[in-house]
Order: sequence, then C-alpha cells, then structure tokens
Amino acid sequence: MGTPDYVSPEQVKSKRGDARSDVYALGVMLYEMLTGDVPFHGPNPLAVINDRLINYPTPPRELDPAISPQLQEIIYRALERNPANRYASAGEFAKDLSNPTSVGVGDRDELRDWKSRRSSQPRTVLKYVMLAMIPVIIFILLLITARHN
Repeated sequence: MGTPDYVSPEQVKSKRGDARSDVYALGVMLYEMLTGDVPFHGPNPLAVINDRLINYPTPPRELDPAISPQLQEIIYRALERNPANRYASAGEFAKDLSNPTSVGVGDRDELRDWKSRRSSQPRTVLKYVMLAMIPVIIFILLLITARHN
C-alpha cells in the first residue's frame, strides 16, 4: 500500500493513486526536510495512517519561524487531503517552489485547528463495548424468557 509516513489519503482509502499521490509524498518529504519531523505521528503504522485522515499537521512555521508563509502554503497545497485540491502534477509543485513569492497565502483551517487533535480511540472503545454488550443482552433476554415459562 505504501510507506505509512508518505502514503496519500486516497491510497489509504484504497483508491487508485496518480501523480497527485506522488505530489503528496513529495509534500511530506519537503515538510520533513524543512522541519526535521514528519507531519503525522502515531505509536504504530496504522495510527500514523489514521492521523493523516483525521488531524492536521503542526504548521511548519510553528516548528521553524524562518519558513515563509508562501512556502508553508506550498506545503499545505501539496498535503491537501482531497486530491482535487492538491497540485495536479510535480511540474506545478516545482513551479511554485521555484517562485514562492507569486504564491498567494490563504486562510486555512489547518492554521486554526491543528492543536485540537482528534483521536479515533473513543469511537473504537465504544464500538468494542457495544459488541461486548450483545451477548449480555441476549443472556438477559433468555433469562427473562426462561422465567416466564
């Protein structure tokens, strides 16, 4: 499927990758080269993959204020979850990298919401609790039925 740190969101969702998937991986590498850290984390590969689907990375400028707003915007465009919003080709990505001053800086959710990390753990725990309750409910229903007979 791909290396957990570099696989694109669409590939995680078992969709066919294209040039934009490669741009995503290049965006991860650029983020890592500039900040010294990968954008998504977790205690195991599945957690890393899940982190990319539900959380935003720490803005590169938070880790290194020397990164320009334009370069940060280029990284975000390369790391877009939706491939339709990502650079369509490595050529487009390279064009902006070679001339970052021409890149407009947008107001992004990623810049506001990156600190509020969501976890799928509560949902997973709830799912297992509900599954565990099924035999208990069946047992209670059988017990009630047996007492009425």
